[in-house]
Amino acid sequence: MRIAFTKCHGSGNDFALIDKRGLNLSDTEWGRIARTLCDRNGPVGADGLLLLGEGTGGAAFAQMVVNADGSIPETCLNGLRCTARAGFEALGIEAAAVRLKTSEAQVAHDPELAPGVYTVRTTVGPASTDPVAAGINLPAPVIEAPVPGLPSDRNFTAVAMPNPHLIAFVDKVDVAELTALGDWCEAGPDLLADRANVSFVELRPDGLYVHTYERGVGLTNACGTAMGAATHAAGLTGRIPFGAWITVYNPGGRVRVRAEGREGGDRVTIAGNATFEWDGEIEVDPATGEAGALTVTRRRDDEVAAWAAVRG
Repeated sequence: MRIAFTKCHGSGNDFALIDKRGLNLSDTEWGRIARTLCDRNGPVGADGLLLLGEGTGGAAFAQMVVNADGSIPETCLNGLRCTARAGFEALGIEAAAVRLKTSEAQVAHDPELAPGVYTVRTTVGPASTDPVAAGINLPAPVIEAPVPGLPSDRNFTAVAMPNPHLIAFVDKVDVAELTALGDWCEAGPDLLADRANVSFVELRPDGLYVHTYERGVGLTNACGTAMGAATHAAGLTGRIPFGAWITVYNPGGRVRVRAEGREGGDRVTIAGNATFEWDGEIEVDPATGEAGALTVTRRRDDEVAAWAAVRG
């Protein structure tokens, strides 16, 4: 079948975005397509697949995410900004409730964070440190403490966004250490219910710097839920005040984040880019995942240049 898609990114976390309304494919078939389109040695290359779906109940539309390995996470907040933009453009709206895999989010078109940068605000929650929700097989929440059974002596905070995160605050990110720990979590140890996203976080004068090993993906330029989890964890541990907007940096760029804390229902709001780079069409066999010819139908060089100016 021939599939139309948009290559897009939020903070450098890049995706192939497909409007799946009207397409009747199984999760298994979407998994095959994701593995093909996300292959960095293939015709497209991406961290994941974003699927714009029909809304249900009070939600105007839905988002389904498929990781590069074919797994389906609870959500992806960098991707949600891109899916929200596609939903806004498809329905002619500027704000909506969005149905996610296990929860719901509020999204809105926001003023540009920089000239020419399409910006979306997303609000999700509640963030939770409940060990069951955070996917860690321990009897009590982990907040700024060593994790028994984890091959690291660092202090971590385990947070559900609702996908599971392990957050460690460090003086300086050691990418090799982060990768080794992420690989360990990716192997599916008994300590973790369904693997985990792992982030090392540096405190900055105006906010945080977050580098993440994403479950089902590996090291990423950015992970939206990780930036939200890190901000929530920073509030829990007194590093930042709840209710304040901060800048969160990552290898792919930056976003603005506000964690509300208990008084705000433990909600987390992120405002950041939803950059559309180019549009294309590709032949893919859902039964095998084999890809055919790729055609680029539109390039959005102005958006690419606008984001490049933000990164400097």
